[in-house]
Formats: sequence, structure tokens, C-alpha cells
Amino acid sequence: MELLNALFRTIFFYFLVVLAYRLMGKKEISQLEITDLIVSILMAELIAISIENIKDPIYLTILPIGALVLLEIILSKITLKSRKINKIMTGKPSLIISNGKLNFKELIKQRYTLDALLLELRQASIKTINEVEYAFLEPNGKLSIFKYNFLKTKTDYPMPLIIDGEIQKETLKQLKKDENWLLTKIYNKNITLDRVFYAFYKNKKVYIINKIDNIT
Repeated sequence: MELLNALFRTIFFYFLVVLAYRLMGKKEISQLEITDLIVSILMAELIAISIENIKDPIYLTILPIGALVLLEIILSKITLKSRKINKIMTGKPSLIISNGKLNFKELIKQRYTLDALLLELRQASIKTINEVEYAFLEPNGKLSIFKYNFLKTKTDYPMPLIIDGEIQKETLKQLKKDENWLLTKIYNKNITLDRVFYAFYKNKKVYIINKIDNIT
């Protein structure tokens, strides 16, 4: 009887977890962020305890899992509306390699070892760091690599200036520009800051996408 109960709980929680991830809108493991990973670990622990303690009522596990799923859905909606909270909860990409040179300061800050970096490069069939024009360490721990083109000429990657109406001060600092410069660029196109969905800098030009999907 205990064996059947354990088997039933295993099958039941399998479908419960599938439903939970469907509700949270996840597509693949590589898309999991920090909050998703925490929810996954907690759900796994709760399910393991429930299967081991088959005499405990099953709702003692269902209720915490339901609370975790609800919390994750609420946090997802909040982070979609607030860039500041999103940065706190999920982090932001870090520039690890720029123009073939290693950014040691950022490497140390992210506690990302050189061995781990070289492993990622080898897996991408890259022999040396100077073959890479840009490499970003994403919030989910994945390394996004942009190799030099065939002629190894310098290309500019799109640098975000405004995201959902919020000025990216770190980008302005890298460009050695100030907010007045950016606002002048926006106002010259007859667009106000609150109407800007996304603006980026590339090839010495500012490109703006407003909230009605027009690129200017």
C-alpha cells in the first residue's frame, strides 16, 4: 500500500510540476533566471519530502507549491513593469571581453573564473580571446560571444541608451556623454522620454523605438 501511495504521489507531482511551469510560462531550462531556479529547487525539495513522508496529507505539499507558483507569476509581472526591480531580481549582462581584450575588473566583480571563460570559448571553437570582439555574461550565467568578422574590422554593438523610458546611465558613462546630450537627441525627433520604449547607440548614431513600434 505504501509503495502504491508513493507511486501515486510521484505521478501526481510530475503532472503538477508540468502544470506549474506552464503557468509560469517557461519554455526551456536555458531560460531559467535566478528566481526560477530558486522556485525549482524549493519545489523539488517539497516534493521529495512529500514522497518520503507518505503519511502526511498531500495538500501540505500542494499549498506551498501553489504559493511559490503564484509568487513567481506576481514577481514576473512586477519585473516586467519595473526595470529597477528587474535588475535587483535578475541582474544585468556584464561585458567580459571588449575589442579582443579581457575586462579583468568585471571578471573579478562577477566572480567568473578565467578557466570557466576559456572553457566557454573552447566550446564555441574559439582558440584565443583576441578572436572575440565582444562577450557578455548574461544574468542566467550563459556567455554570449560575438566573434570578429572575416576581415577582423571593428564593429559597434548596439549599446542601450533607454529601456522602457529609463535612461541607462552606465551606457552614457561608457560613451562619455551626459543626459542632456541624450535628451537633445530625443527631443530633436519630436519624441518625449516617456514615449521611448528602446533607444540604442550604434555606428555613432542614436536609434529610437517609440511605444508604437516606430524606429527613428
